[in-house]
Amino acid sequence: MSAPTTHRSAEEIGRTALGPRPLPELGEQRAAADLSTVDTVLANGLRVIAVRRSSVPLVEVRLRVPFGDPAASSVGSTHAARAEVLANTVLTGTASRSRVDVDTELALVGGELDAVVDPERLAFSGNALVSGLDTVLDVLRDALTGATYPAEEVERERARLVERIRLARSQPNVIAREALQRHLYGDHPFAKEMPEADEVAAVTRDDVLALHASAVLPRGSVLVVVGDVEPDAAVRAVEGALGGWTGEGAAVSLSPLPVVEGGDVLLVHRPGAVQSQIRLAGRGLVRTDPRYPALQIANLVFGGFFSSRLVENIREDKGYTYSARSHPEFTPEGATLLVDADTASEVTAAALLETRYELGRLGLVPPSESEVDTARRYAIGSLLTATSSQGGLASFLVNLAGLGLGIEWFTGHPDRLAAVTVEQVAEAALEFFAPSSFTGVLVGDAELLAPQLRALGGVSLP
Repeated sequence: MSAPTTHRSAEEIGRTALGPRPLPELGEQRAAADLSTVDTVLANGLRVIAVRRSSVPLVEVRLRVPFGDPAASSVGSTHAARAEVLANTVLTGTASRSRVDVDTELALVGGELDAVVDPERLAFSGNALVSGLDTVLDVLRDALTGATYPAEEVERERARLVERIRLARSQPNVIAREALQRHLYGDHPFAKEMPEADEVAAVTRDDVLALHASAVLPRGSVLVVVGDVEPDAAVRAVEGALGGWTGEGAAVSLSPLPVVEGGDVLLVHRPGAVQSQIRLAGRGLVRTDPRYPALQIANLVFGGFFSSRLVENIREDKGYTYSARSHPEFTPEGATLLVDADTASEVTAAALLETRYELGRLGLVPPSESEVDTARRYAIGSLLTATSSQGGLASFLVNLAGLGLGIEWFTGHPDRLAAVTVEQVAEAALEFFAPSSFTGVLVGDAELLAPQLRALGGVSLP
């Protein structure tokens, strides 16, 4: 009979008789600066960014159509509801293709095409074998210029949306997100990420057809193609397929959001909740601001990855939460810093106290050289990892384009991160992470939370 196997810990495995095994030095991390690319605007106003990345014989396509509410100032606007039904039915039929035809043609070239919408944009995402690029573009053209929105498809998808919305509105994270958006932005259309179920139920096929005709426009939109194809050839393919996509005016972008200002956290009552959602927000910086790289690193040190101060405090040390993080959100012509944590009700006040403590400590006890270096490596590495695939690069570039940026920002960002000093990170930490600079919401059972939160202060109780 063999002796039982002895399991060794990671620390034991990493040690030798002479001490810990040395870790190899990380290699230099740099974005690919020699990408073959074309960035141009077609005669119809559509911006096209084509990038060759020949890792696999595939091609990725991303189309971003600004989709702001032109009647944003009107009381009772149903734009969000109509936009949701449009996004869910735009690929369900044209004058020449049924839903089955669309799916079949794409499948034959190893491809797919989907559409989603939010308050800022209508987005199409597709991919295929390189040999299927023309097919994907032709299906996209057909949907953009000739979607018929079959009545039975509109009815079916509308019913599904109503059920999904009703289910989503019972989820704590959705409740917290909607409460935070209303608290920060009031009635601005950006705050309405999900329409009401009864608004969706009232949308008709004629509503969707009218919205498509008035809002699905090439001027102001951007299409990104990334794959094993020469950029000039990709642009010619796009022009051949989408050059006839026309429309009056330009796609509507959202108006700028109000600047986030610090203040009390709003307690949102959720009766019977055994967990609470802490959602804080403060002012951030747009990616083109010279201080942004320093702020990005400061945010990582605070709560932007697993080795951050916030995670170490309220997750690892005190066990108040399984997940805590801070991250930037880029909004129309601005940016915010968001802090998220979910906690058990009995430790909610303590978790909020420790979160505020870590915010203040970041400015008063600035990140060390070691912390900055670790966060810097993580920032560069995560950027390169996220954009290492064709799909990741395509999605990243179309989001940059929506902010008015191009591939030059991507290729130059690792060098900007590498140039950030410890002193610059300390300045960003002191300026942007003061507890008084943040506001937000806390969703939970007010009857359980109110006594401790009242004693803690800085919380508006219902």
